[in-house]
Amino acid sequence: MNADRNKPFNKNNNKDNSSGDHSGDRAKRQEDEKRSHPASGSGIHRTDSSRRGKRKRISGTAPSSSFGAKRKDPFSKPAPKKDHIPYIEPEEGILRLNKYIANAGICSRREADNYIQAGLITVNGTVVTELGTKVMPGDVVKYKGNRLSMERKVYILLNKPKDTITTAEDPHAKRTVLDLVRKACPERVFPVGRLDRNTTGVLLLTNDGELTKNLTHPRFNKKKIYHVFLDKNVTKADIETITNGLTLEDGFIKADAVSYVKPEDKKQVGIEIHSGKNRIIRRIFDALGYKVIRLDRVYFAGLTKKGVQRGKWRFLNEKEIRMLKMNSFE
Repeated sequence: MNADRNKPFNKNNNKDNSSGDHSGDRAKRQEDEKRSHPASGSGIHRTDSSRRGKRKRISGTAPSSSFGAKRKDPFSKPAPKKDHIPYIEPEEGILRLNKYIANAGICSRREADNYIQAGLITVNGTVVTELGTKVMPGDVVKYKGNRLSMERKVYILLNKPKDTITTAEDPHAKRTVLDLVRKACPERVFPVGRLDRNTTGVLLLTNDGELTKNLTHPRFNKKKIYHVFLDKNVTKADIETITNGLTLEDGFIKADAVSYVKPEDKKQVGIEIHSGKNRIIRRIFDALGYKVIRLDRVYFAGLTKKGVQRGKWRFLNEKEIRMLKMNSFE
């Protein structure tokens, strides 16, 4: 006993002895498995990974395979782009009558006051002439016998292409701006202001009569920026003339700012102006002996055409609508 205790410890010897001691038990366990699983002796071998896969299937988790992957429905429609979903303002409760009429899209609030005082408006069958009258949801409001309804307000920004008429109806026009947005919404919208047939760029369309009035009335001239392409180089002297002002057939006019778009190309200028007179940009350059080759409006009332391809459109977002209604732009 003492001699064995003095022998050095040998790991290899200990391992061999241990395996020898349990070899009989291992053989017995293998024999027991063959008896309990006859299929294992027929050449079918189940790996550990297959056992794990089996357990996953039992627990309800599909194994990783092409059959278990979620397939795309070939008939499903793609989700609409975010800028092609109109922002819907929350419904309002009690309203002043003039606002209700304006929200119906037939006029501005000021014009609605005139209609009320003229006795053209009835509420629930009674003629109302008092300004400040309020209406409740469910009241029947009529104008000249026709019932008015508060339709949702829609605001669309279009990047107008060439050879397109900015009008609601023109039997001689090949294409109008309304043709380009016809599928945008069921509501009938109208262009805010006008662009010539061959003038391209930012154009707002809406059924908000009050906003249209504010954006187009001469008293509320809104900032516009145009990119002008001309037939010849524009001299610095003429740029100063446009900035200082000149007299046209309908009166004096001047731009807020004029500059070259590219220093190396003096045939292109950018012009910033607030006037809403008809064809004002073309007439300014015509008076100075230039011919406008292309005219593109890049900015109107705080809106730009950024991200909108020519001939395409998008709905205004909530922030832009609030900006227009609060008049928080130049």
